[in-house]
Amino acid sequence: MIAELRISGASVQRGGRVLFEDLSLDLAAGQACALTGPNGSGKTSLLRAVAGLVRLGAGEIAFGAAEPSEARAQDLHFVGHQDGLKPARTVREELAFWSLWSGGSQAAADEAARAFDLLRLLDLEVRRLSAGQRRRLALSRLVAAPRPLWLLDEPLSPLDAEWRGRMGEIMASHLAGGGMILAAVHDPLPIAAKSLDLAA
Repeated sequence: MIAELRISGASVQRGGRVLFEDLSLDLAAGQACALTGPNGSGKTSLLRAVAGLVRLGAGEIAFGAAEPSEARAQDLHFVGHQDGLKPARTVREELAFWSLWSGGSQAAADEAARAFDLLRLLDLEVRRLSAGQRRRLALSRLVAAPRPLWLLDEPLSPLDAEWRGRMGEIMASHLAGGGMILAAVHDPLPIAAKSLDLAA
């Protein structure tokens, strides 16, 4: 299980334009980092690069002594700005899919349903959920299949104030267990976190 993320001298281009260059970040077990900057500054692209979905123009991304391909397959979750949910599935089916596909268990899926207050919604189709409920369902995979590194793109949108607070508790518990969080945000995270401004 990885306990470190190191980004060294990273640069990413999109459409011939440099989003960022010579970017470095060290994240250790128990730490969180908020990626800030205006739209188009490369926050999502950096998350996708860590997840292996975008190629760096220069630099390196390392996960301690772990092989990057293995770390990406087994030790991280990427929850993007788009929820990636199937509208025709029920909440129960969607939660079971993400849990089993990510190496979780039915017991972990049940715990995720409780943690994200989804029990009364289990038999509803995803298309019938509100935006906040859909976001909670997407985030529930973090608990349904525990992995040490969470890559989160605007995780608090469109959660209400109560659920932003509860998500802070879930994040804090993850960090207390040795997890790591790298999140692209516009609003401050509800936990203590270092900050990296991609517009700087």
